[in-house]
Amino acid sequence: MSGTRESSGGHNGGRPGGLWRTVRSFAYGTPLYRYMLAGRVPDRIAAVPSDSWPGNSDHGRMILEGRFSLLGHVVLLSDDPRDPDAWVPENATGDWQAALNGFGWLRDLRHVGGDMARRRARELVADWTDRYNDWDSFAWEADILGERIANWIGHHDFFCASADDEFRDRFLDSLFRQARHLGRVAATVGDGAGMVQAAKGLIYAGTALPEEKGWLTLGRRLLSERLPAQIMPDGCHASRSPSRHLAVLRDLIDIRACLRAGGSPVPDAIEAAIERMAAMLRALRHGDGGLALFNGSFEEGAYAVEHALTQADALGRPLKSARESGFQRVMAGRTLVVMDTGRPPPAGLDRNAHAGPLAIEMSLGRDRVIVNCGHWAARDSEEDAAWFAALSATAAHSTLTVASTNAFTLGPRGGVERGPTRVAVDRKDTLRGVLIDALHDGYRERYGLTHRRRMFIEGDGGALRGEESPFRAAAHRARLPPG
Repeated sequence: MSGTRESSGGHNGGRPGGLWRTVRSFAYGTPLYRYMLAGRVPDRIAAVPSDSWPGNSDHGRMILEGRFSLLGHVVLLSDDPRDPDAWVPENATGDWQAALNGFGWLRDLRHVGGDMARRRARELVADWTDRYNDWDSFAWEADILGERIANWIGHHDFFCASADDEFRDRFLDSLFRQARHLGRVAATVGDGAGMVQAAKGLIYAGTALPEEKGWLTLGRRLLSERLPAQIMPDGCHASRSPSRHLAVLRDLIDIRACLRAGGSPVPDAIEAAIERMAAMLRALRHGDGGLALFNGSFEEGAYAVEHALTQADALGRPLKSARESGFQRVMAGRTLVVMDTGRPPPAGLDRNAHAGPLAIEMSLGRDRVIVNCGHWAARDSEEDAAWFAALSATAAHSTLTVASTNAFTLGPRGGVERGPTRVAVDRKDTLRGVLIDALHDGYRERYGLTHRRRMFIEGDGGALRGEESPFRAAAHRARLPPG
């Protein structure tokens, strides 16, 4: 599963810095804190749903050879037990290291199947516990921790099958200690997708280890109180990234299945979010089944998207006009057009935001005809930052660019520093076709210009006609609703 770190600064070489790191290292890196994490370790895991997401057998076979393919990059993992940074290789980005330490790749080994894959999974879990059984400033971050706990529990029936008692004891001890720490720090996570991952880990741990119901209660409360802030009323994740939207939807589907298996009621916030997000996900698909490339998204795989919709068990139709997120979808004959007429994501959820206001994508049947450039996951080095800047630029999107400059001002490693003050759209659906009339004033401060884009898609999909109108506000008044 593709994804990126969503904190405003991301990970720099896998290690957070500054005063907060120093404080945490002092508080959590002491023998006293190791003692505080100790307790009565359970001797078994209660029944929870096995991980239901498809793996990649090609990637699984690479793992058998020591190579990990994550976020589009392949890295050879050191198997030297003396290498203290084997799980944070220097030639990998912080996002990549987060995916490695989250253990979502266990499903790739499971997809390969067989005793060799099972033994390899056990070896890697055992190696990780040997190295990181005590708190670590990166590997024990709350969102990575929640993801790893859920993946360990969701795959334990795969890699624990035929395991000896010594491995089981070490595994359960590490799982318990990690969950205990997560219970202490989960509430400090921001309101982005990382909060959902942390809550997911708590809910899985509280369900699989029934003696620790407090974790389950805390995870449910976090979601009930804070999930509505990042799911817009139209169902779109507030990052406005189709890939991030898919990742959060999958997490919520897993959480719902875990709660049901444990006999716990599912919060209304989760049920409502899944229902709305599934309809929005359908609106963000192309004819080939993959996702549109807005705001740092990947295409993802058609099967993965369809599987998520099946697991969501929500029958809502794709939205045509998503009012809060601003996405417009037009399906006419075999022609599909998706247009971004929304505002930039809010601070804290804008790390993957791209400067592509009023950009469109178009497919004809299963063939993509007009697209945006998509995502560059890495941004830790100067070269990575340069690629990210290029692919997030206005010129990398199917929209108007003025004087080779961006309509938004983006930070060097992500985040919107200055966006438009006005974005507006008017849509008319008629028997002849669909007219979308939209504008943004992202160029007003620099050039005194507002960009207006009008598009008409004929009812049978046989033609797409457009008009670009950059104008000075004093000389022209667009008849659009207030933005």
